[in-house]
Amino acid sequence: MGEKVTYQSNGGTSEGYLALPASGASGPAVIVIQEWWGLVPHITGVADRFAEAGFVALAPDLYHGAATSEPDQAQRLLMGLAMDQAARDIAGAADYLAGRPEATGQVGAVGFCAGGSLALWSATLSPRIVATVGFYPALPWERMRPDWAGYAGKSAIVHCSEEDGTSADEGVQAAQRAIKEAGGECTLHDYPGTQHAFFNDDRPEVFDRQSAASAWARTLEFFRSKLG
Repeated sequence: MGEKVTYQSNGGTSEGYLALPASGASGPAVIVIQEWWGLVPHITGVADRFAEAGFVALAPDLYHGAATSEPDQAQRLLMGLAMDQAARDIAGAADYLAGRPEATGQVGAVGFCAGGSLALWSATLSPRIVATVGFYPALPWERMRPDWAGYAGKSAIVHCSEEDGTSADEGVQAAQRAIKEAGGECTLHDYPGTQHAFFNDDRPEVFDRQSAASAWARTLEFFRSKLG
């Protein structure tokens, strides 16, 4: 189990959930970015799973204490999220992880739904973040205005659900083109028959065990190869 921590964020402070490898072992660092629900047990559970796999994982609390299980409230929280503050929180999380004595190598970021878009964006926010994974990203890029040039020499993968339009989705295609044009790498993975949020095992109505397992294995392999 992890613990709540406070870290510096562009002159202020932010909070998050930190999960460390067992027995004080060191490992690569990964930022885990929430869905629109907030920092809920599913997300802290993902951070714990990364720690069990040997990573130092931090899930920033981008809503600063708010969380919900109601879609209408989640929509309001997401629409009220100040993107400049989210950017500071994510960049601050990268700096915090880089300073942890347990962390080795570079920093990665992974996110789900809205957090999937934020994870892809994160490589443009911090030079420390060199590898990103977006699960079914679903947030208009216009709200983030990413400077894709920051992807030079970096890598990304995107896990795409069938419900969201697969890798043919216009937003996914635009991100891949921009990353490649910047000199980065971007690989897209499709999961036939899946619904949005197929990785979320707290939502049995959409969870797809086989696809989730495949996406998780690909994510671990990707981070291990890119973060050192």
